Amino acid sequence: MLERAREMDAADPLAQYRDRFELPEGVIYLDGNSLGALPKATPARLERVVREEWGGDLIKSWNTADWISLPQRVGGKIAPLIGAEAHEVIVADSVSVNLFKLISAALAMQSGRKVILSEPGNFPTDLYMIQGLEKQGLAEQRLADRDAIVDALDDDVALLLLTHVHYKTGQKYDMAALTKAAHEAGALVLWDLSHTGGAMPVALNDCEADFAVGCGYKYLNGGPGAPAYAFVAERHHERLEQPLSGWMGHAQPFAFDDAYQPAPGTQRLLCGTAPILSVAALEEGVDLVAEIGVDRLWEKSQALSGFLLECLSEAGVSLDLVSPNDPSKRGSQLSFRHENAYALCQALIARGVIGDFRAPDVLRLGFAPAYLRFGDIAETARHLAEVLESGEWQRPEFSERAAVT
Repeated sequence: MLERAREMDAADPLAQYRDRFELPEGVIYLDGNSLGALPKATPARLERVVREEWGGDLIKSWNTADWISLPQRVGGKIAPLIGAEAHEVIVADSVSVNLFKLISAALAMQSGRKVILSEPGNFPTDLYMIQGLEKQGLAEQRLADRDAIVDALDDDVALLLLTHVHYKTGQKYDMAALTKAAHEAGALVLWDLSHTGGAMPVALNDCEADFAVGCGYKYLNGGPGAPAYAFVAERHHERLEQPLSGWMGHAQPFAFDDAYQPAPGTQRLLCGTAPILSVAALEEGVDLVAEIGVDRLWEKSQALSGFLLECLSEAGVSLDLVSPNDPSKRGSQLSFRHENAYALCQALIARGVIGDFRAPDVLRLGFAPAYLRFGDIAETARHLAEVLESGEWQRPEFSERAAVT
């Protein structure tokens, strides 16, 4: 399989982009779905922002370097990656904070309805934000299994909140079908694109989605803790109310009025001052993803994941595949169930193959096609086969849980 992998790498139209990332020698990085690799352009960009803009121009850079419009500019660059218009997307805060804003906004639009429908096992922060509003008496959480979601859409549901690609299994929802079903029931829809944006094509407007959030540190390569982004369909802009009415979301923040007046459109989703260094780093990652093209990234992602399954089969590795077998129904990852998944993951990391673990028993391998090679995939299968065959994962140190798993 290694020889075949070399042939595939030689024919790969994206092979040139690997050199645009900082990647440690001898490491196979299969955790780009949790933290993207560092683009080589990012340190120079941050050096310029720190030394020239902050260090040289000081506070003048809010105007001279146009720091003030950076959240709108980077949001506008993310927009075509997720099937939206530039003015419908803005970079702000974190996914969790943006979820709180948009759930609250949806509830304000849906007088008489307060049920937020989601699924058990959704990413915890999505559920926690619903529960926080529920404790305030503003919302009511309802959970339904995937195959029962449509039936759970009744006259009480204000908002359907789902993650497009499930963080643990990689299973992908049919965005168009579920959005249509929710609208027919009178509900709005909020999609979490954290495991989608920058990895595969998304068509928010074609699907008539209402709201979306996504993070900047995974497939967009914005760095640890990179700001998130929020989408609001243009048809909702005038009615959009968000509860965190900070000064940067004011129509005229430098008028310093005592009374809040919301800025137009998605700009009212801003709260406090944008973290300029972080947004600048995110812009470099977004620019690189846009240059490569989401369609091409998705095509290679499916090829990489399919090749790994072939390599594992060839190596005689039998693991319980949690992700859908059909590549069109999963995201840019493969997840496997193993009762000692944590130790197995640590044994692979010790060999330089970095994936991650999701409790209680899932080994998750992510595919960031911009910098992964087919040779990496063949080597991953070899390492995994050897670790399982030798029982190497049973070494005591591999079962010692770190703070971050």
